[in-house]
Amino acid sequence: MNGFYKLLLYFQKHGYYVCQRIADRLGMRARVVRTSFIYLTFVTVGFGFALYLFLAFWIRIKDLVYTKRSSVFDL
Repeated sequence: MNGFYKLLLYFQKHGYYVCQRIADRLGMRARVVRTSFIYLTFVTVGFGFALYLFLAFWIRIKDLVYTKRSSVFDL
């Protein structure tokens, strides 16, 4: 059972970052975004979770492509 709690803690620490970034972008609270994903998942039977994974993938790709460079010499 201890392994389950470690896995749960890992997802709570790293999985909610997607909701936090979406909430920051939209100017909302992250709790509202998380709750919306939960309701969307129950209503559409998995579409919300698929949307969440797609957005996580999209944010990860965006972070890899658009890196902030401090000067011209970083090219």
